[in-house]
Amino acid sequence: MSLQKTDKIDKIEIVGDFKAINIRVASIITENDIEISRSNIRRVLNCDTDISGEDVEVQAVCNAVWTDEIKAAYETFKESQTNP
Repeated sequence: MSLQKTDKIDKIEIVGDFKAINIRVASIITENDIEISRSNIRRVLNCDTDISGEDVEVQAVCNAVWTDEIKAAYETFKESQTNP
C-alpha cells in the first residue's frame, strides 16, 4: 500500500482587461496508482507580479500576454485607484 501526493497545474486562464493569470493547482492523492482524493488551490497573478519562481509554462503564458501596453495600462489603473 503506497500513498502518494502530487501537485499539478491543471488550468491556466487569462482573464480581464489587464490579462490576470488564474492558476489552478490540483493536489492529487493516490493509493497504488488509484486516485483517492483531489483538491484544488487557486491563485491569481497580475502583471506587476514577480514570476521568476513560477513554473516555466506559467512564465511563458505571462510573458506572452503581459505586453508593455498591458503593464502601462495596469499601472495607470492602479494609480487612479489610489489617487481619486
